[in-house]
Amino acid sequence: QSESLVVCDVAEDLVEKLRKFRFRKETNNAAIIMKIDKDKQLVVLDEEHEGISPDELKDELPERQPRYPSYVTGICYRYQHDDGRVSYPLCFIFSSPVGCKPEQQMMYAGSKNKLVQTAELTKVFEIRNTEDLTEEWLREKLGFFH
Repeated sequence: QSESLVVCDVAEDLVEKLRKFRFRKETNNAAIIMKIDKDKQLVVLDEEHEGISPDELKDELPERQPRYPSYVTGICYRYQHDDGRVSYPLCFIFSSPVGCKPEQQMMYAGSKNKLVQTAELTKVFEIRNTEDLTEEWLREKLGFFH
């Protein structure tokens, strides 16, 4: 018999932190790395970084964490538009490396939707390989919104 799909809730303190993160006043890049706590069935805060580039951020993401291999990264990214304007869009990058178990993939997909709704995310991207996370990649993705 198959397990029913588990959708993780978002930890209360994380919801609050994401709200503050969205309205932060600083003008540097910043990132919040979240992970799923499988036992508590919650999306929780893992790490916070200030002044980090997408390329540096990539080194912070484990290639494959055996217990639960998916991470969600929120990054406030300094984006310069073609006309010279600068904005700081809040992007969410879901990384779910290839090779994790199907039930983990399912739990992750369901929880991802929950997080997107709870935190009212609009710029949501997915990567399969943490190597793909580069400044160029992020700029290209953001280009579709502007």
